[in-house]
Amino acid sequence: MNCLSTRVQLMNRAFIFRASLYCLFCLPSLLAKPLQWKNLFIDEDLPGWIDVNTSPDTWRFEDGVLICKGLPIGVMRSEKQYENFILEVEWKHMVAGGNSGVFIWSEGVPFPEKTLPRGVEVQMLELEASTIRNIDPGYVSGELFGSMKLYVNPDNPRGTRSKSIEFRCKGKGEWNKYLVIAVDGTVKLSINGKFVNGISNSEIKKGYLCMESEGTEVHFRNMRIMELPPGVTAPSQIAPLVIQEQHRHGGGGGRGNTAPDAAGQH
Repeated sequence: MNCLSTRVQLMNRAFIFRASLYCLFCLPSLLAKPLQWKNLFIDEDLPGWIDVNTSPDTWRFEDGVLICKGLPIGVMRSEKQYENFILEVEWKHMVAGGNSGVFIWSEGVPFPEKTLPRGVEVQMLELEASTIRNIDPGYVSGELFGSMKLYVNPDNPRGTRSKSIEFRCKGKGEWNKYLVIAVDGTVKLSINGKFVNGISNSEIKKGYLCMESEGTEVHFRNMRIMELPPGVTAPSQIAPLVIQEQHRHGGGGGRGNTAPDAAGQH
């Protein structure tokens, strides 16, 4: 038997050994608590969401679609924080050049003297924005970045932001689908069926989700999340808990007081 075949056999045995250990120790724990999808918008009352600094009529839920009129500029946030997860959402702009996004690992309250929070933004920008606003076309198709100077390491740098390596977003009136995998400070974004962008080493690795209202009408549907097992996350990597609740959906709110949980630009 030659050295190459011997090496291949040893590698195969090592793989089988590792796979056996995985089946023995990991699968039982996964089967004991199976991973499940959770719908994030289920009815017009928007349970699980808190209006931070928009208005009672900014958001409405009709026939399975969350409609944001875009004004005032601000966010609503999830009641709970999320660490490691898979997020799916479909969205479409109704106005040329429209702007919106979803914040993940967010502080869930406006940054001081701003209307939007600190966190990782998953950009949702209508394609004509690059012409209307005379900006880099790389800005418009699923950019990822740390808002309010949150540190992230871009996979495909455009300054401090990460641009998609392939532009896959569709224009106004057409549905887009994002699949976001967020694990241990790393984010990977699939746009309409292909992974094209990512960031790593996010300064915050656990925080709130925020839906962004930013000037024009935008629609969302089929938004769901699958929480994954937690990782090793230091208190400094967790967004402060918002301990002064803003109004649940249907009211306004301010920044509120925050406290550590165990511990700029848009």
